[in-house]
Amino acid sequence: MAVSIRKLRASTKEILSRVGRGDTVYIENHGRRCAKIVPLDDKAVQPKVRSIAGLWENHKKTEDVHAFVNALRAPRHAH
Repeated sequence: MAVSIRKLRASTKEILSRVGRGDTVYIENHGRRCAKIVPLDDKAVQPKVRSIAGLWENHKKTEDVHAFVNALRAPRHAH
């Protein structure tokens, strides 16, 4: 599939959806191909999810989640 720069600007979401389904899209500038958008391989598309906690996964303050949240809320409830 080939699209102009103007069509790419106007229909970016739809074009990227096609790329996500496996299509290669060529971008044309004044009728000449200048770039292509290709789908990533499956390994690159699948993000590695380690934990919901992410950054806080091994943090000592978050071992007791309820105590951590209560400590965060304490300044608001001090009035």
